[in-house]
Formats: sequence, C-alpha cells, structure tokens
Amino acid sequence: MSDGWAATLEADMRQRMVAACRAMNTSGLNHGTSGNLSVRLDARHCLITPSGLAYDAMEPADLAILTEDGRWRGPLRPSSEWRFHADIMRARPDAGAILHTHSRHATALACLEEGIPAFHYMVAVAGGSSIRCAPYARFGTKALSELALAALSGRKACLLAHHGMIVIAATPEKALALAREVDELAAVYLLARAAGDPKTLDEDEMAGVLGLFASYGTPDFPDRELLRMDEGPSGKTKA
Repeated sequence: MSDGWAATLEADMRQRMVAACRAMNTSGLNHGTSGNLSVRLDARHCLITPSGLAYDAMEPADLAILTEDGRWRGPLRPSSEWRFHADIMRARPDAGAILHTHSRHATALACLEEGIPAFHYMVAVAGGSSIRCAPYARFGTKALSELALAALSGRKACLLAHHGMIVIAATPEKALALAREVDELAAVYLLARAAGDPKTLDEDEMAGVLGLFASYGTPDFPDRELLRMDEGPSGKTKA
C-alpha cells in the first residue's frame, strides 16, 4: 500500500472515529469526557481518542497514534485507558475497534459486580452465552487491562465492575452498534429482575443461537422455509 493511500485511509478513519464518539454521547450511551475509542491502523499501531477532551470539541487531528508498547505521538495525550486498548489490540487480532463507555444500564449492572446471563438469546450478540463482568481494578492500570482481557476471552464485550463496559468489533460503527445492544440488554435484564427472577436459556440453546449468528444477515443463513423466487422446493435453482 502506498504512503499516500495509507494517509487517505487514516484521514478517513479519523473522521469516522470523531463521528462515532459524538454519536456515542448524543445517543445517551456516554456522558461528558468519559469513554474512549481506538481503531487499529496496522499490526502495531492504533488511533486512540485523547484524554479529557470533550467530544464536541474533538477534531480528527486531535487523535493520537499509539503503539502496542505504549509509545504515542500526537498533539494531545492518549486516553488514560490507553493500556487496555494496546493490550486488547495485541491479544485480539479480530479487534479492529475498541469502544469503552460508561453507559447507564451496563454501568448500573457493573456496580452490582454482575454480568449479563443468557436470559435472552440476544446475549449471543457479544459472542458467547453470557457477558462477563471483570472484577474491579483502578482505571488505567495493568491490573484492569489483565482483568478485562480475561473477561473478553471468547467474547466481544464485557462489563467492568464499578466502571462501565468494553466492546470490540471490526469498525467503530460496529463497535458503537454493539455497545448499544449490550446496554439495551443490561436495561432489559435489570427491568426483568425488578419484576422477578429471570430464567436463563441453557448452554445447548445458546450454542445453537451462536451457530445461527455466525451467518446471520448473509445469504447462507439457514432458513429452510424461505425460498428464493428462482429456486424450487429442493433449493435448486430452476432451469
């Protein structure tokens, strides 16, 4: 890839990150200067939001470039949570974007030091049969980074006790969408608990849902009762 093309892609990603951060706050998913976002540039570098800057005032040029070993360059210091961004990027090749928010419902549940069990099949959107809650550690520490990595094992989202949530996805837009899903699940779970004791789906059912989610939204989704107009009952294309 030429340097010019790489620079164009980076400039576009900076714009998309600012847009995602502003959407995070305007949608109510986050408040003030809390929360942060990073996006992978290559195997060793990512873009990351700066520390303590309001998203309405943040411009694409304000984003820092962070290496996996904690070095950075840019006009402003990277987020105080840079450590878990760097560590997750290094440990999870599938992480194109990492979003951390203090969303209301997920944070309320995290303050109970509880995750989200399989009370609803959509819990599988985070990649497993539950969404774990990592034990508490002070923000910005190596301990928090290690606990978050453990909670994210085999998952695309986790809660952080007395703190908030982390989600990982391929793009900043997909990370924002997943964070919204997780916070909505937390909201419904808290509401269900207020009314009673929510029952949970068993591991076999969640495994089946996870299998379906792997092809959800693609032509390969296995709905055998739905036929294309150019297919016969056997599923073969008509002559």
